[in-house]
Amino acid sequence: MYRTAAKRLLCSARQFNGNAALRFRRHNALITYSRFSTTEITQPFSNPHSIHDAIPISTTEIENPTLYDSTSSSTSSSSTTDEDSHRFESPKSKTKYEDEHARLLSASLVHVMKLGWTETALMAGAKDVGLSPSIVGSLSRKEAALVEFYMDDCLQRLIDKIDTDGSLKNLTPSDCISKLIRFRLEMQAPYISTWPQALSIQAQPVNVPTSFKQRAMLVDEIWHAAGDNASDLDWYAKRTVLGGIYSTTEIYMLTDGSADFRDTWAFLDARVKDAFDLKKTIQEAQYLAEAVSTGLGNTFEEFVGKVFRR
Repeated sequence: MYRTAAKRLLCSARQFNGNAALRFRRHNALITYSRFSTTEITQPFSNPHSIHDAIPISTTEIENPTLYDSTSSSTSSSSTTDEDSHRFESPKSKTKYEDEHARLLSASLVHVMKLGWTETALMAGAKDVGLSPSIVGSLSRKEAALVEFYMDDCLQRLIDKIDTDGSLKNLTPSDCISKLIRFRLEMQAPYISTWPQALSIQAQPVNVPTSFKQRAMLVDEIWHAAGDNASDLDWYAKRTVLGGIYSTTEIYMLTDGSADFRDTWAFLDARVKDAFDLKKTIQEAQYLAEAVSTGLGNTFEEFVGKVFRR
């Protein structure tokens, strides 16, 4: 019985194919060891086929444990990759998903004038383009997404105006800025009754970073169209001033009851003129300060020279 068992073990060891092999040590010494410790036990073993002697204990040796680990890890990573591939959408599906969102948001703008910047307007837009109302639930920030889509669309139309209108190059910087701000604010005229709601959505803490970025891009495009190429601290000052002019004119427009917002455009022209006059005043004050400091410096040097000469 023991002999048959030994033969089965020997046959299974020969048939085993892999990095881990079952081997018998020479019969005059029995060595037992593991991956974590090595111990050699030597004992006489004269007749390996004798049924009265103990059967040698064999150990399984993993010749390359790192290969085993790498194989198992690669198998695990491949399974994880398969799971990720099912979890994430393909680029084609993602593009289709984004196109459906763009169609939804564009169609919803028609209903904003009556329904406001609300989820109800999004539901109506989805119905117009034949999309399931469930797509509205896939928008993480429903009302904010609608406002931000509109802001991006207006910015693109402003850029197209700058690129195609050659008459802007013949205007003074102040006139160019006034014209472009008016062109941009006129886009909001159809939504003027619901625009306070849009401003309140933009002012929410979670939406402020995107709102600030969109307005910063707007004033930057206007300044570039006006021929500004500043790269020093003046760059920040100009955009801060223009951002203030745009925001104050936008607020003034909400309360303007004049025909075609004539008072708003007069207010805009006055603010732009004040900004350029202020810039001129600041430059003149700077030149005056430099001249005064130079004069004081010379007087101080003369005074120090007199003191040391004494």
